[in-house]
Amino acid sequence: MRLTLFALATLIASTNAFIASITRHAESAECTLTASGSDDAPQFLNAVQTCDTVVIPASETLEIQTRLNMTGLSNKNFNLQGTIRFKPDIDYWSGNAFFIPFQTQVTFWLLGGENIVMNGGGTLDGAGQAWYDAFVSNSTLLRPITMTIFQAENVLIENIRMINSPEWHNLVNEGKNVVYSNITIHAESTSDNNPANTDGWNVYRSDNVIIKDSNIVNGDDCVAFKPNATNVVVSNLTCSGSQSLGQFAGMFDIVRNVSVVNIRMSNAKNGARIKAWAGRNVGSGIVQNVTFKDFIVDNVDNPIVIDQCYETDPDVCAEFPSNTFIQDIFFKNISGRASGSTVADLACSPDGRCSDINVNDLELSAGSGTATFECQNVELEGNSANLFPECTETGSN
Repeated sequence: MRLTLFALATLIASTNAFIASITRHAESAECTLTASGSDDAPQFLNAVQTCDTVVIPASETLEIQTRLNMTGLSNKNFNLQGTIRFKPDIDYWSGNAFFIPFQTQVTFWLLGGENIVMNGGGTLDGAGQAWYDAFVSNSTLLRPITMTIFQAENVLIENIRMINSPEWHNLVNEGKNVVYSNITIHAESTSDNNPANTDGWNVYRSDNVIIKDSNIVNGDDCVAFKPNATNVVVSNLTCSGSQSLGQFAGMFDIVRNVSVVNIRMSNAKNGARIKAWAGRNVGSGIVQNVTFKDFIVDNVDNPIVIDQCYETDPDVCAEFPSNTFIQDIFFKNISGRASGSTVADLACSPDGRCSDINVNDLELSAGSGTATFECQNVELEGNSANLFPECTETGSN
């Protein structure tokens, strides 16, 4: 916990410094874009290369019909007052979106470099409805991430809206010192085909990331900590969220020093959650020093979860337990109402793969029946250990 808070203080200080620097620099060259009536990607790309500040006025909607490669930038300010909309040309994007090898993803937009600010109160529109409808009949369809921060350092994204991404709204891929603040994310379908996998954020191979003061309504995870996400602070969100580790054979995944605090969740499937894969041919990893604190839940199916047998048959999981170790986990001051009777479920693999699990100050009630606290292969620490009668001193039920 202490390492994470130190990273937070350091990141805030460095963020303030680079914002001030970019603001002074940006006064020297500014471009204002207006919609062309056709593909606005070329003029957008040209403006970013030639101007320090790119302004999209509130009256304008830029339609992006071809992919945006904005990597290697330095000292750039995106003043997004209007809208950037990605045309839902499924045939084009299916063959031309940038490929992301991790979890076989694609993206409309790669944004990278150093000292980058995006703000202005405007909107990124993924125009996801056509993708939601197409995905029903083609479950292998690769749907683009709206924006990927790629190999970037010192990035601030603040005061914008993101709507209807075809898949994840944000991916931070190989980033350092990245801040998202006051972001509104909303994914909603106008047909019977609901949004799928429209995560708010995925953090992958990145260090020193802050996500704060935001409101998320979507069809999947709010914030997912992917392999090698370290020193991440998530605070003051209204959303749903989960985490996943150890999916791929031959890879060692790390999630370390994560603090998730002051979260309000409602009508969600999962609350404070850690999940890890088991079975044949899965990878290995460690989840270490993760804190979930000050959660308020309402009508959440699973308010507190550790699942080391994620999407794995129980018999297979027993024979091939998870290779991901979960250590130094803190669930503290979590209150509210579950949708059913199970308010907490801590299910670890055998042989000590979970250790130093701390559960304190729970005030959770059942939506129906009697509140139950389930536990398997966990030796609990903290003053709420008596809530889990299946747990023993040896950590097995």
